[in-house]
Amino acid sequence: MPSERWTHPEPGDGPAAIAAQPSPEQVIAGLRATSEGGAELTQLLTPEGQRIPSERFDPYVADVDDETLRNLYRDMVLVRRADREANAMQRQGQLGIWVPLLGQEAAQVGSGRALEPRDMAFPSYREHGVAYTRGVDMRDLLGIFRCTDHSGWDYRAHGFHPYTIVIGNQVLNAAGYAMGQKFEGRVGNTDGDGNPSDTDEATICYFGDGATSQGDVHEGFVWAAVYDAPLVFFCQNNQWAISEPTERQSRLPLYQRARGYGFPGIRVDGNDVLACLAVTRWALEQCRHGNGPVLIEAFTYRMDAHTTTDDPTRYRLSDELEEWKLKDPIERVRAYLARGGGADHDFFDQVQAEADEFAAQLREHTFNMPEPPPERIFANVYAEPSPVLDAQREEYLSYLDGFTAEEPLAGSGIHNRGEH
Repeated sequence: MPSERWTHPEPGDGPAAIAAQPSPEQVIAGLRATSEGGAELTQLLTPEGQRIPSERFDPYVADVDDETLRNLYRDMVLVRRADREANAMQRQGQLGIWVPLLGQEAAQVGSGRALEPRDMAFPSYREHGVAYTRGVDMRDLLGIFRCTDHSGWDYRAHGFHPYTIVIGNQVLNAAGYAMGQKFEGRVGNTDGDGNPSDTDEATICYFGDGATSQGDVHEGFVWAAVYDAPLVFFCQNNQWAISEPTERQSRLPLYQRARGYGFPGIRVDGNDVLACLAVTRWALEQCRHGNGPVLIEAFTYRMDAHTTTDDPTRYRLSDELEEWKLKDPIERVRAYLARGGGADHDFFDQVQAEADEFAAQLREHTFNMPEPPPERIFANVYAEPSPVLDAQREEYLSYLDGFTAEEPLAGSGIHNRGEH
């Protein structure tokens, strides 16, 4: 059996792993396919900024003109600038930790801009670009990483759930939410003329390649598939689950896993904002029409550390990073706009100046962020009063009152609440 067929089955060919005991050549081909784009990669803009026509996905970006592309470019530049500023502030001791998104701007901005206001997004802890597209104030994100807030936005108003730190847990939350949309009849409706309703909803859930090894993700796939939940599983395959490469976690490309659960899977160039926009629009449409879940594997690359506590130089080569720099998601849009006359130097300079001002605002906000009182941690835990929580709060505050203003809490560097 040819290894190509075993590795990349075409629709209708049957299950992906049809060989009970694959040959060594087939195994090697499968492993390589997890770290290379492959023939199935959906791409509309090449790394050089050249437009690739697609009969299947061009209709989903038919409304994208030069102005829209300029806005997408602006989104990515501002998001990257904010990310770099937050990374620097963590190094300066202003944030407890930061989770960089460098290199993943197109996957997040493209998919985020595909969402309608009525949709709901469930992030992990790296989706700063998606938060930006959903109208979340970036300053509210910084409170999480400065350890002053759990989340500072109205998730219902923005259609953007609070960050989830536990790997893969947000997939279960998203599956439950999407099942609720199905049970409440918010999918598969038509208007008076028999056309799809413009009030139908969908949910999108973001996670990384490493999360696909978690049981929560598997369970989310099962429940969403069984109940035809309107849920787009958006996997940002950035090649590394901290220090573990994707090929150490999967024999086959991740998007092919969807076939085992009975719903479609597709791989998109995660560094191509136009392709991410088109594919996500298509997937959301499938969900809103009541066709069940879709898995998108956005094939991208984490160009920085997993978090600011990580040192990627210990487990990956610099040559790999340099190769992916040539596929930069921002530069390919810039090249396309410049080549076609859609933008000039003045526009690019203006966007960069706006990004610098944006970063300065974030820095000023962070440096002047008030330190919350200790009792703040007990606020908004439950919707209704809880005697147990009230007792815990009083016990903790009484404990703090046992220290003098000059006496720090043992091993913490924190003084009693009278100083706050």
